[in-house]
Amino acid sequence: MRHDRIQKSINAYLCRNVSHIYARLDIIQSISGLILAAFIIIHLLLEASIIISKDAMLMVSKFFEGYYFFGEKYPGIISFLAAAIFFILIIHALIALRKFPSNYRQYHILKQHMKQFHHSDTHLWFYQAVTGFMMFFLASVHLYIMMTQPANIGPYASADRIYTDWLWPLYLLLLISVVIHAGIGLYRLALKWGIFERNVHGNQKYVAKKSKINRQIFKKIMLIGISLYVIIGFTSLVSYLKVGYEHRDKAGERYESIEKEVQL
Repeated sequence: MRHDRIQKSINAYLCRNVSHIYARLDIIQSISGLILAAFIIIHLLLEASIIISKDAMLMVSKFFEGYYFFGEKYPGIISFLAAAIFFILIIHALIALRKFPSNYRQYHILKQHMKQFHHSDTHLWFYQAVTGFMMFFLASVHLYIMMTQPANIGPYASADRIYTDWLWPLYLLLLISVVIHAGIGLYRLALKWGIFERNVHGNQKYVAKKSKINRQIFKKIMLIGISLYVIIGFTSLVSYLKVGYEHRDKAGERYESIEKEVQL
């Protein structure tokens, strides 16, 4: 009897504390994912400044180097920001790994489940897992370059890296994986934290129906957002390729148009 009571106490303690740990991990994963998604949304819009002009892109790079705050450029700021995002990415990936199939048997069960039930959210989770796996390795290369070569950012420097150094295939794959992962991630965050059910009152049947409608609306917004950002990112990449192609004979030269105008 005493042994049974001890075992029950141990089981209760483990259940209570393990559930708390998983809850905390879910919160950390949600917060880190939200930070990364917000960063991606802002980052792609700022990178799109090259579509406007080289001067617009130079202004953005100088802003993040602190030129407009301190009167001179500090590329180390970019290194710090890249390192911070890299740290958040690692934490997010490590926590997310616990939900991945750990062996072929689990993967096979997941595939059978997807085929049998045709549940769209399960497919979205699978796409997010695949793009997350791709993104971790591709983003790591990009962030490492930003950490170690923070001064090599600008209309010509970035274009030379993309065209002359042949990094455009990496950035193309990174663009697709990161936008899809972020879009699905935001949808799943809304689903996880009950955004679809908020301010919905009535009987259970009505709430379920309204939740389904809200989910469908958010899915459409998600698809529109993913398509829009892929287009923006792809247009930016083509613009960098164009600049890099035109600048190929002078690769390594820096674009200093605005600085020259200020000095004059």
